[in-house]
Amino acid sequence: MSDNFERFKNCAVDVLSVDADQVVMEATFESLDADSLDLVELVMALEEEFDVNVEEEELDGITTIQGAYDLIVSKI
Repeated sequence: MSDNFERFKNCAVDVLSVDADQVVMEATFESLDADSLDLVELVMALEEEFDVNVEEEELDGITTIQGAYDLIVSKI
């Protein structure tokens, strides 16, 4: 597993209050009981962790860990 995904996973565990083994690529935010506010908080934590900037409209259609991870990695 890549170092970037470990960093991503740590942010998700902290912000979403889920177990690390729940943060897998195919997990949906719905399956993690995360609402849109949780997603915004997660993105803010990821922006800080990875020193990137994500526009709010870029979050449209992001429903899975894979989608959010790909978005962050595309900005590194």
